[in-house]
Amino acid sequence: MTFGFAPPPQVPPPTSADSAARLGRMLEPAEWASAGIPLLRNPREVVAGLHDRHRPVPSTAIVAVLDVQERVTASASFTELTAAPDGWEFRNALLVHLRRVIPHDLRLRAPVRTAVLLYCREGEPLWTETDGAWMWGLRDACTLHGLRCGAYITLTPDRWQVLGEGRGGRRPKPSTVDKPVTAARRTGAERMETRRTTTARPEAPHTAAPLPAAPNRSMARRTGGGAPEAHRHTAAR
Repeated sequence: MTFGFAPPPQVPPPTSADSAARLGRMLEPAEWASAGIPLLRNPREVVAGLHDRHRPVPSTAIVAVLDVQERVTASASFTELTAAPDGWEFRNALLVHLRRVIPHDLRLRAPVRTAVLLYCREGEPLWTETDGAWMWGLRDACTLHGLRCGAYITLTPDRWQVLGEGRGGRRPKPSTVDKPVTAARRTGAERMETRRTTTARPEAPHTAAPLPAAPNRSMARRTGGGAPEAHRHTAAR
């Protein structure tokens, strides 16, 4: 009697499993539209402001955090150089830059600020797998940082388009007043090229200059009732 070993079951190559998992980490336009993404009141103004601030080139992603008035609180731009679009890698890249420019809002019961993503690429403004991976990454990064997931905008050579909404317009022209900042490169496992990290800062409050004190007079201070109280000088005995 001959005994043999049953052949092992056919295991798909790792590349097939990785590809299936990668395809599962992207959102299609119908899924994105049904996710309840808040609409921008003035997307043209947001696009023009981010474009003028970061001067994106193809493969540049700009993540921006908006307050309740849709003013940019913080923003960062970087270039993602992955060979295949993967929402997990995009999520990690977005988290890295969000943590650099703004603290998280996980302590709040409900998100107050909103994160939007502008991605500059070649081709037509129609949905691609890369867009789907960015959508997945943006939604997951917002959850982990305590933000509302906002609009995803593509910027192609001729126009910008808010995917899932159907709103778009002509590509904004760069301003001649501000000059783009020199790109700073860094290496790492994520293989990203950081182009700029910008944080909006409030203006410094304006304070009046103190008036000069009269010569040979003691300074008076006011009490809670507003009446001046003269400093007493006790002579040495």
